[in-house]
Amino acid sequence: MKSSKPVVLDLFCGAGGLTLGAYRAGFRVVAGFDRDPQALAVHDANFPDSKSVSADIGFLSPAQILEAAGRKSVEGIIGGPPCQGFSNIGKREFGDPRNQLFPKFFRSIADIRPDFFVAENVPGILAESNRPIVQKSLAIVEPIYHVMRPITVNAADYGAPTERKRVLFVGFRHKVSEKDFLAMLEKGKVADRVRVKHALLGVASPELAELRADGHWGRVCWSNQPKAFSDRLKGRVPAGVGNAVALDLLKDRQLTSGFQFTKHRNCVRRRFASIIPGKIDPISRAMRLDPEAFCPVLRAGTGPEHGSYTAIRPIHSWESRVITPREAARLQGFPDWFLLHTTIWHSLRHIGNSVSPLLAEKVLTAVRKFL
Repeated sequence: MKSSKPVVLDLFCGAGGLTLGAYRAGFRVVAGFDRDPQALAVHDANFPDSKSVSADIGFLSPAQILEAAGRKSVEGIIGGPPCQGFSNIGKREFGDPRNQLFPKFFRSIADIRPDFFVAENVPGILAESNRPIVQKSLAIVEPIYHVMRPITVNAADYGAPTERKRVLFVGFRHKVSEKDFLAMLEKGKVADRVRVKHALLGVASPELAELRADGHWGRVCWSNQPKAFSDRLKGRVPAGVGNAVALDLLKDRQLTSGFQFTKHRNCVRRRFASIIPGKIDPISRAMRLDPEAFCPVLRAGTGPEHGSYTAIRPIHSWESRVITPREAARLQGFPDWFLLHTTIWHSLRHIGNSVSPLLAEKVLTAVRKFL
């Protein structure tokens, strides 16, 4: 039977934070595109009904994009063009070639002409120095779409335990009241805020994790958390989403991936233990997470083309170690059934580069209300 769900493409999909949000909002993501093979492998494992296309969007024509997706048309295009050149954390290099993928994203939209689009990026994209590239990009679609002013949103407002702001560029082929759309986004905000302690509670310590032989899977539970958050950690699995092995292990044995613990020397553990939550270790420059606060932005590190550096990870709130990939995933709002990469480096890159699925779900739920 043909699905009645609106069909979308996720360009620059990464591991799939935006894809997951789209599925949970009632869309069907027929294809995700990315040129990072490790991120694409994670996307493929978690979204078996979506094509995971290895391609550089910068070199694909709109016809090639649709052909790769197996579609003649789509209702929506979503995506997060690479943000490293715009980030306030990075070097903010205006000449970064990845910046040119931002206008390429909008060129693809203008040529494919879906009913709507959503692009997300870092707040740094609104800096005065980036105004020319933003104006150039929006000018491509403004003759065709009703484009709203850039909207800044914070994942913490929508149920994620992290202070992670993103900028949204939203457009519809038909007229949509910007006031009404913003009101819908406001309505999606949560009253029961999720804090760091809610994300870390229930993720077992190294001594209690019951790790499997490969050191990748460990035990989790769900308690003392806001209901909406715990429901999305352990369930809310849309049709056609989820890795069969990961889903079964979580359901039958409460095991999940991402339990690669970092082994610290005793002197490091003693130093971490002395750091007050919310303060920074003077040597590693890692912050110890305050259990009553929100997690600061989790950094992604770099890919192999930029030195393969693992990002600095926060120190656990009540244990003397840095957080695991699974804990990072929870802090970003990924469910426990989401299968992570088997290495710390790739997992942290994928999580750090992703939009929170909780934020993506609320944004795209608002979009669907106006289709």
